[in-house]
Amino acid sequence: MIFKIYTLFPDFFESPFKSGLLGKAVESGIIDIRIIDIRDYSEDRFRRCDDYPYGGGSGMVIMPEPLFRAIESNEAGGSKMLYTSPSGRPLTQEFVKELSRVESVSVICGHYEGIDQRVIDTFVEHEVSTGDYVLSGGEFAALIIVDAVARNIPGFMSNSESLVEESFESDLLEYPQYTRPAEFRGMNVPDILISGDHSKIAAWRHEKRIEKTRSVRPDLYKKYLKRIILGE
Repeated sequence: MIFKIYTLFPDFFESPFKSGLLGKAVESGIIDIRIIDIRDYSEDRFRRCDDYPYGGGSGMVIMPEPLFRAIESNEAGGSKMLYTSPSGRPLTQEFVKELSRVESVSVICGHYEGIDQRVIDTFVEHEVSTGDYVLSGGEFAALIIVDAVARNIPGFMSNSESLVEESFESDLLEYPQYTRPAEFRGMNVPDILISGDHSKIAAWRHEKRIEKTRSVRPDLYKKYLKRIILGE
C-alpha cells in the first residue's frame, strides 16, 4: 500500500518510519511511504508557502499554488486524498478499515490556520480529525492515520488474531492484561486467568470489556447495546 504525505516539515517523519512495526513494514515493502515536501513546489526564492488570510484574522494560511503543483506532480489518480483538520470526519476504527482496503492514501498535513479552501474543494475527499483537540501540526495526525491504517494491512501484524481483540473491535474496549509474576507487591493476577479454563477466560475477558466500555465510553456502550439488540 502506498502512503503519500504532503508536508512542510519532511524531517518530522524520518525516525517514525524507521522504527518498530512501521519501520519493518517499510523495509519489507508492505507499505510504501512517500514524503512530499510542499516547499519544493514553491516559486518563491525563500520557498515560502503561506500568506495572510483574506478577511483578516490571526495566523497564516498555506497558499494554493505550491499545493496544487505538488499534488498535480505526484498524483496520477486513484489515491484517496485526505486533509488533517480538527473539523474533519473522526478517525474511527470503521473508517480506518475502510482506508486499509484502498491501494493508495494521500494525506495533506494542515498547518498554521489551515490550507486554502480551493485545495480542499479540488482534491480532498475527506477532511480527517484524530480527536477533539488541536495539534501544532497535521504531521502528528498524519502519522496516526498511517499507523492505524497500516495495522490492518495483511502482513503488517505478526499475529493477525490480535487485531480481533483490540479496543474498538465490536464497539468494545480491550480487557485488562496481566503477565508474570502472578503476585506482585500484594496484588494478584485474577484466578480465572491461571485456571486453564479457556471458555471461562474468554467469558471473563468479554465481561471486562463490557464493564470498561460502560464506564469509560458510554457512547460506545450504547452503540454496542444497539448492535446486540438488532442482532448485527
